[in-house]
Amino acid sequence: MPADLRCPACGNTYPDRWRCECGEPLEFAERPLPDGPPPEVPDARHGLWAFEPFLPVDPLVTLGEGWTPLVDAPGWDCGFKLDYTFPTGSFKDRGAATMLSRAAELGVDRVIEDSSGNAGAAVATYAARAGIDARIYVPASVKASKLRAIERTGAAVERVEGEREAVTEACVAAVEAGEGWYASHAWNPAFFAGTATMAYEIAAQRDWSVPDAVVLPLGHGTMFLGAYRGFTALRDVGWTERVPRLLGAQAAGYAPIAEALHGPSDEENDLADGIQIREPVRMAEIREAIQATDGDAIAVGRETTERELDHLHAAGFYTEPTCGVAPAALREYRDRGDLGPDADVVVALSGSGLKT
Repeated sequence: MPADLRCPACGNTYPDRWRCECGEPLEFAERPLPDGPPPEVPDARHGLWAFEPFLPVDPLVTLGEGWTPLVDAPGWDCGFKLDYTFPTGSFKDRGAATMLSRAAELGVDRVIEDSSGNAGAAVATYAARAGIDARIYVPASVKASKLRAIERTGAAVERVEGEREAVTEACVAAVEAGEGWYASHAWNPAFFAGTATMAYEIAAQRDWSVPDAVVLPLGHGTMFLGAYRGFTALRDVGWTERVPRLLGAQAAGYAPIAEALHGPSDEENDLADGIQIREPVRMAEIREAIQATDGDAIAVGRETTERELDHLHAAGFYTEPTCGVAPAALREYRDRGDLGPDADVVVALSGSGLKT
């Protein structure tokens, strides 16, 4: 039976709803956690559900996603988590698998999502896998390659003129009109249950140790908050000893968290299109995660992103432009003295260059 949802702000519970009546995001009413020690070697054949005790949904919709490589990156003195090696070429498949499994549990027949591209492709693909109709709202300027990835699944595409916020407004209006179930990567707690699996994998791939810090791209915070929830859960059940510092990398001009911490920037990074979010739904939660982990968030400019992207490609990491912000931020964190030269760091690479 599908798990109930609860509002952390006012305490209301629901069998299902995309947000609370008070306007806040919902969470699962009960937090599944394992009992006992960690497995010595989790069974990767089960994909994300190798960590089933942490997951609030059954694997009803899956393409075998998970267990992306964690590799040494000598040119950056860190490890790279290659989350661009998923079925649709982005880490969003983690959340899409768990969120569409939730939709299947509920008997949903149509999902609606708004996206700059990667989340839309993931939701459309996993909806097709589930036999569920999908309608994806995208910016009119969406990259043709990402648009094709959505359309080839048979999903309906709604192109919206204007800023990214206008896309969300159009999508929410359709949801409120009863035109479909909101499969939102920003609002739906099942999506974050999926992105938390990146933390479980990193710890397992390191023999149940965690790095000193993890550097991640930060837009709506789906990867950032997933990492925070995952590493926190591992510590709470005693599988690891601590939570690493979480260091965000935002696109300059679209960096509300970095600006709140360090002041505004006069740059605009129009290259990192995957994280051009000015009003993240879970802003307060992101700030709490930063404070709880002694973390930070900084804004990265266009030229720096482009230069880092060239370095990634030359080293064999064929990623999309948005991926350039995290390793670029790593360099800046080190230059500022926020990370020592011997710090043990993992950097997440989130999307494939094959869709650019």
